[in-house]
Amino acid sequence: MELKELQSALEGVLFAAGEPVSVERLCLGLEVDRPTLDAVAQRLMDQYSYDRRGIRLVRLDGSYQLCSAPEYADAIRSTLESRKPARLSQPALEVLAIVAYYQPVTRAYVDQVRGVDSAYTMGLLLERELIEEAGRLSVPGRPMQFRTTKNFLRSFGMSSLEELPELPGSSQEGSQLTLELEASLARLRQAEEEPGGGEPAGPPAEGT
Repeated sequence: MELKELQSALEGVLFAAGEPVSVERLCLGLEVDRPTLDAVAQRLMDQYSYDRRGIRLVRLDGSYQLCSAPEYADAIRSTLESRKPARLSQPALEVLAIVAYYQPVTRAYVDQVRGVDSAYTMGLLLERELIEEAGRLSVPGRPMQFRTTKNFLRSFGMSSLEELPELPGSSQEGSQLTLELEASLARLRQAEEEPGGGEPAGPPAEGT
């Protein structure tokens, strides 16, 4: 394989890989020795740099990888970053808070606390991977239980459930519990809106 062809082949392999590829694997696949591979890689590095291309070839601990040029990071970020997702609706936050504080919980328990049917909202939270199934309760009918997910923690900028805002009077039931949950919901919403935290996509508003 001629030098120019080898250079193009290396470029194609690294582009297709999208991740670091070891020197040994490149030598085997391109059927060249280590000095030849290193020379071709260096030639590509110099060419990208001289031409001020938008990509760079970098060497990382015995491997090579194609990456974007750091000077174009702002342009890449502004072009490719996802559209800011919608906020969670109040009913969705309400269901999420109940699950977070009392997990694992059944849908019937969530309905009892809220006083309305929560099936639609829970279904959307499942789709958003903010809650997940957590096995069935050992009672007649064996209802499904639900808990929050790792995606829930990431979305609200928490590393564990221990970082949830404190919920006072957790032994209360009925309207008092609802009032306390609403106070915690306000803190959750504030955490959701703080810069740096993830923003989960929210379902449409549900009547309460």
